[in-house]
Amino acid sequence: MSDPRHLLEEAVTLDVTRALAEDVGAGDLTARLVPEDRPARARLLTRQSGVLCGTEWFTRTFEELDPDCEIFWHHQDGEAIVAGSSVCEIEGRARPMLTAERTAMNFVQLLSGVATKARIFVNAVEGTGARIYDTRKTLPGLRVAQKYAVRVGGAENHRMGLFDGVLIKENHILAAGGVRKAVEGALRDVPQGTMLQVEVETLEQLHEAIQSGAKLILLDNFDLARMREAVQATGGRAELEASGGVNLRSVRAIAETGVHRISVGSLTKDVEALDLSLRFLHH
Repeated sequence: MSDPRHLLEEAVTLDVTRALAEDVGAGDLTARLVPEDRPARARLLTRQSGVLCGTEWFTRTFEELDPDCEIFWHHQDGEAIVAGSSVCEIEGRARPMLTAERTAMNFVQLLSGVATKARIFVNAVEGTGARIYDTRKTLPGLRVAQKYAVRVGGAENHRMGLFDGVLIKENHILAAGGVRKAVEGALRDVPQGTMLQVEVETLEQLHEAIQSGAKLILLDNFDLARMREAVQATGGRAELEASGGVNLRSVRAIAETGVHRISVGSLTKDVEALDLSLRFLHH
């Protein structure tokens, strides 16, 4: 799944507007100590190697406060950046630059952290044929941004939200009266082309899901032996996704069972920001 360009542009605008309002409020009391028209230059440095992401959020933050500022990027989203190197330079007025600094850094550090983690997981399963997917376990209000970062890192997006895909889980199955009834009902009611996936917890449910016509099945917390058995039993009749407790220690072995997809909630839930620093330079 990929977002239309306009959705990403809307997200950048909304995210930056909300974040600046949260941080600046009625005004930056500390930045007032700096003369209003004093020029300034700054450099964004990385202390940690990783994958750059969030340049549009970073740029928009500075431009919202100083439309005349200029940012000169040495790298684009998706490119590797090396510890100790310069990522970009900024020229503009000191006061708005100081006000924008923390908000802009929050975006680029967070999103670079997500993209870097996604790239690490993708590299870990290279050559197996399995694809890494994200989940809906995102930071509230930043889903579009985080899912963009996942794609920048080379992984793939699951559904954006409850509105663009069907995932029949345990409670849906219980409420519907079983796997077969839940799947058959969804096949009748869901528009053609909509993602439809059913979560199973046992091999018996797997068989029932396949017999009901499910083509995308999520194996919830299966151990490796049961995953291999599920792959063999499915025989290519449906696409299988492994989910639950996936980490870097286990992901390669999971991929080698033959599942097609592996969903990793920690890509967007347990985020470690990339270590970046903005340093003002003598002007």
